[in-house]
Amino acid sequence: MQTGRMRTELVSEPGDAARPNEDFASIGLPASGQGGSLVLLDGVTPPRDGTGCRHSVPWFTARLGGALAELTVSFQDVPLAELLSRAVSRTAGAHAETCDLSHPRTPQATVVLARWSPESVEYLVLSDSALLVESPDGTVTALLDDRLARLPRSALATDALVDATVRNREGGFFTAAADPSVAVRAVTGTLPRAEVRALAALTDGATRWVERFGEGDWADCLALVRKEGPQELVDRVRALERADADRVLLGRSKTHDDATVVYVEF
Repeated sequence: MQTGRMRTELVSEPGDAARPNEDFASIGLPASGQGGSLVLLDGVTPPRDGTGCRHSVPWFTARLGGALAELTVSFQDVPLAELLSRAVSRTAGAHAETCDLSHPRTPQATVVLARWSPESVEYLVLSDSALLVESPDGTVTALLDDRLARLPRSALATDALVDATVRNREGGFFTAAADPSVAVRAVTGTLPRAEVRALAALTDGATRWVERFGEGDWADCLALVRKEGPQELVDRVRALERADADRVLLGRSKTHDDATVVYVEF
């Protein structure tokens, strides 16, 4: 049984108030009181020339995220990779008859999953969102799928080149789209529950504080979230984005990206 008090916080803010937020986040706490789970998705913004799908990215992330929220709570004995495979298959089935799911830009998302019990903490990370794990002694470990970050910039020169050569391809990077077999590409593992004091899951709109602006390391980031809350992290990212008017650090990326932070403290 869960003992003591658990602190959970979730903040999700669109990068542009005029556009729907493409992120999805949830925290599930089963009625049994045993364990729980978190789900974090970052929908991939589609190109202007279409995706072969009549549905929006928020439509996709809502359905994939909803399926994962249900499955991670309901099937606690099934590995997270298998649950991701089932959720992708279920979501694909919801629009396979109306959409071209073979299109390289069919709606897709990054994925972070964590599920805890009194004995263990399981995790899954696919693509460039992050899961931070704090141990009782204060050590912070970033669990990352860094395949996209390791690609040479020349491989990412244009959307067309990315789609043709590295998106959901061997030697490139992977996201959850319409192929359930992508689940085996995720970074997964299990930690003893006694070795985890807190978790923080962040989409790349929030990891900018570390990865783009260099305001601190992962331990500093988690400390900020714990002490001042997820909203403070997002607010600081927004201030840094506005201050980079000459795009010295932002480069060709969006000025503001959807930013989501999920924090769980045991």
